[in-house]
Amino acid sequence: MKHFYPADILLPKGGYEKWAVVACDQYTSEPEYWEEVKRFVGDSPSALNIILPEVYLSDDNSEKIEKINSTMREYLEKKVFVEYKNSMMLIERESNNTIRRGVLGLVDLEEYDYSSDSKSPIRATEATVIDRLPPRVKIRENALLELPHILLLIDDPKRTVVEPLKNKKYDYTLAYNFNLMQGGGNIKGWLLDEANIKAVQDALDDLLKENGELLFAVGDGNHSLATAKECYKQSKDPLARYALVEVVNIHDESIVFEPIYRVLFNIDEKDFIQSFIDYTDAHGGHEIQRFHYMTSGAHGGINIKATAKLPIGTLQNYIDIYTESHPEVKVDYIHGSNVVSSLCRKKNTLGFIFEGMKKSELFPAIIADGSLPRKTFSMGHAQDKRFYVEARRIRESE
Repeated sequence: MKHFYPADILLPKGGYEKWAVVACDQYTSEPEYWEEVKRFVGDSPSALNIILPEVYLSDDNSEKIEKINSTMREYLEKKVFVEYKNSMMLIERESNNTIRRGVLGLVDLEEYDYSSDSKSPIRATEATVIDRLPPRVKIRENALLELPHILLLIDDPKRTVVEPLKNKKYDYTLAYNFNLMQGGGNIKGWLLDEANIKAVQDALDDLLKENGELLFAVGDGNHSLATAKECYKQSKDPLARYALVEVVNIHDESIVFEPIYRVLFNIDEKDFIQSFIDYTDAHGGHEIQRFHYMTSGAHGGINIKATAKLPIGTLQNYIDIYTESHPEVKVDYIHGSNVVSSLCRKKNTLGFIFEGMKKSELFPAIIADGSLPRKTFSMGHAQDKRFYVEARRIRESE
């Protein structure tokens, strides 16, 4: 049984430097980034005009969404794209002196379930925030096209799926090679031939047999894939049943997991620490996980009985319990221990530093505990995220 499919891929006929823009959920607190993109793009055809950067999300996005839909129709009518039927692509993204390789193709949304206890071949890595789906559904539900920024991870330590393609890339058709705007690096894309499409599919089938039950874990774009699933459930349109994604190997050296720490504000620090210890003593297992805490008056370490496979799971589980009865407590998700230390100089603030997740722990943790707590890890910085380049029809023109 196949789990990854070729697609009818749409690529712009030219002007890639102004066409490709970074994922819509990046730079959400930096409108100046997106304003600079607007200035750079000008009146040229661009993916910017058929996505909605989340920095511009508001309570009523109806006019913006209507404009996006009409621009999609206009781009199709004016033949902005060339279509490559029944295709997969090898993608090479060079950024910060590393190269991330992936394969672009389709997954079947019937095989994807984002619920925390999913047993499907495609699963969310982190908890899906249902409240984030409605505005995304409004954008997609009447759209003619999808543009992917979804990265699916495979656990392929033997490097059987993506890596063999790089040695044969010069036998493929080079579809594009250009520099991404705003310091995004360089990207190249090759169209695979029929034999290598089959080789990718067969290698993925073998990988699923070897790993048992989980083939793809969503690395980036979980809410976008969940939105695609919801729209397909509503429409049952055969074109909408599939989603265009890039598959990357978690063991690729360019993929780095960075921990996302926790800082709690408006909190009685001693009460939380003691109640955290008491709760996990009562409900935890035999494994011990160590946390370093910071407050305005003290730093220290505590040993905690694990209630989840990863330290962040144990901590976030208890934060969720504690904040239910202490609604005044606010939680923030922080990159970098130095930032945590700086924030915790203020009174009634408590930060936790803990060991981050190793890449090798991701798939076992999902299988053991289901989807991980939100903001468990970050895969690189904003400029390293996927850019919109390719597109695909998800419904026929009216």
